[in-house]
Amino acid sequence: MERPAWAPRNIDISVPSVSRMYDYYLGGSHNFEVDREAARKAMEFMPGLPKIMQANRAFMRRAVRYAADEGISQFLDIGSGIPTFGNVHEVAQAARPGAHVVYVDHDPVAVAHSQAVLRGNEDADVVAADLLKPQEILASPQVQRLIDLNRPIALLLVAILHFVEDADDPYGAVAELRDALAPGSLLVVTHASYEGIPLPPERAEGAVDVYKNIRNPLIMRSREEIARFFEGYDMVEPGLVPMPNWRPDTALEDEDPYSFSGFAGVGRTA
Repeated sequence: MERPAWAPRNIDISVPSVSRMYDYYLGGSHNFEVDREAARKAMEFMPGLPKIMQANRAFMRRAVRYAADEGISQFLDIGSGIPTFGNVHEVAQAARPGAHVVYVDHDPVAVAHSQAVLRGNEDADVVAADLLKPQEILASPQVQRLIDLNRPIALLLVAILHFVEDADDPYGAVAELRDALAPGSLLVVTHASYEGIPLPPERAEGAVDVYKNIRNPLIMRSREEIARFFEGYDMVEPGLVPMPNWRPDTALEDEDPYSFSGFAGVGRTA
């Protein structure tokens, strides 16, 4: 198998990666045949997966603009994935020049590609770290340099919590991060759920099984379970809703039914 120049030497390109599958759904070029194969297999059960990813990205951009309008100029994006067009730093720095952005991911391809994209951008950086080790993230030189935890920040956990099993205590990790945030900080979350998918659950389950088979289980949580991540936050209107319903820029009649799969929300620390 040909290893492209952008692929770090230490990665196994025979194993699919969720961030490279996501890149493929969004029409990116940083994925291998093994990722495309797994993604196509998932799409056999759930053909609307690319639409879900696009709705996810569109929500993220609206949430970042909202945070910038609220006066926030620091962004910590954990589980940031492979940068594609309209990433957090582009949206944040366009809305608020000089905004500081730190990306965090444990996928070496995502980290290497982020480094390449951010070269020369003094106000943005990337950390190779895991959501489940909040202290490592907060103590990293990149966060120490760019993020002042005494001032409000926007913490983005977009399409990542559904890759963390309950046994690994995602709620504990999210609470630990919350406790490090200054008052007025925002938590931005999207999460997969069977609720809202325009398919019978057993059909959607086929796509979930594809992730299970590549040892990256996709944990579908109910709206109630997702709401628990916002304990200790005041929800920003309109609350925890399907992604397109969160402060839409345009009328929703043209939205694909798949876009309404899962939930998105923003909370503010008191």
